[in-house]
Amino acid sequence: MNIDGKAWRTIWLEEGGRSVGVIDQTRLPHRFTTRSLATLDEAAEAITTMVVRGAPLIGVTGAYGLMLALQADPSDDALEAAFTRLNATRPTAVNLRWALERVRAKVAPLPPAERAEAAKAEAAAIADEDVAMCDAIGEHGLALFRQLAAARPAECRGEPLNVLTHCNAGWLATVDWGTALAPIYKAHRAGIPIHVWVDETRPRNQGASLTAFELGREGVPHTVIVDNAGGHLMQHGQVDAVIVGTDRTTRTGDVCNKIGTYLKALAAHDNGVPFYVALPASTIDWTIADGVAEIPIEARSAAEVTDIQGRDSAGAIGSVQLTPDGSSGFNPAFDVTPARLVTALITERGVAPASEEGLRQLYTQ
Repeated sequence: MNIDGKAWRTIWLEEGGRSVGVIDQTRLPHRFTTRSLATLDEAAEAITTMVVRGAPLIGVTGAYGLMLALQADPSDDALEAAFTRLNATRPTAVNLRWALERVRAKVAPLPPAERAEAAKAEAAAIADEDVAMCDAIGEHGLALFRQLAAARPAECRGEPLNVLTHCNAGWLATVDWGTALAPIYKAHRAGIPIHVWVDETRPRNQGASLTAFELGREGVPHTVIVDNAGGHLMQHGQVDAVIVGTDRTTRTGDVCNKIGTYLKALAAHDNGVPFYVALPASTIDWTIADGVAEIPIEARSAAEVTDIQGRDSAGAIGSVQLTPDGSSGFNPAFDVTPARLVTALITERGVAPASEEGLRQLYTQ
């Protein structure tokens, strides 16, 4: 995607592969800065603190983190220690474990001297595949948006398609294009009038800060709303579709996404609004059937609830406390939307019903 006329991915190799460059997402939207990761510790810290975030990008960062670890120590013990360390950084998104297992399987049979270079090649392949998958998700989602636009009453044709999204599932959450935002970008570039309702997505405000940043740079008309406004907009016919990403999808079609997604799905179901979930294959956990019972939900710091980051009138970025002294906070980072509330899953292989049968029609193990 483009930032001020320059094409960017969210992660890239530096110094011939001795370090990895990333966009520091904790500084957006007010500062566009990059950071270099040169060690296992720096890669793990970047994932934990959400310098990088979004399930696909976390997976790629973890893969490169193994590369950095093997550059320092290619032994069997170091490989396993690095795998364990990185895998523990974010427990909910399955892409991280998937990418780590893929790199480990590639390098483990090799002599230690060859492991770091093999890890670099495998991590780069994962990154390139992610871009291709997100591009394909965008094409399949674009076809759905075309259908929605064509099905509108004659008096509404030509008016913008109003799409609501939650959290950030754009190119900042992946290597490029994004998952839920990819169809929006494709529609905008295809000349389909489209407007996006952007949930702020408390407590970290990934919608207000990251999704709004992306859409603005791409020139996509959008409006930031408080999280609780979505149901009201649906009741008044101002939402044509909801589209979100997912950090882990069960084989039965349950989707685990940023906290608040479940409430949007309930409102969409009650108002007859299509609720789509966009995901690459790496986000499917074929070992889990019941998302509510089996997916581990990350609990993050209460300070993300009690405090908020922003830019003051002098241009300084800082954090301020929202709550009274002594008030505690609880911060589950994700919730699970049951498959029955999902209209369809948009994958790189096509669109499927949110069910085990639907997914298995697209994928074979």
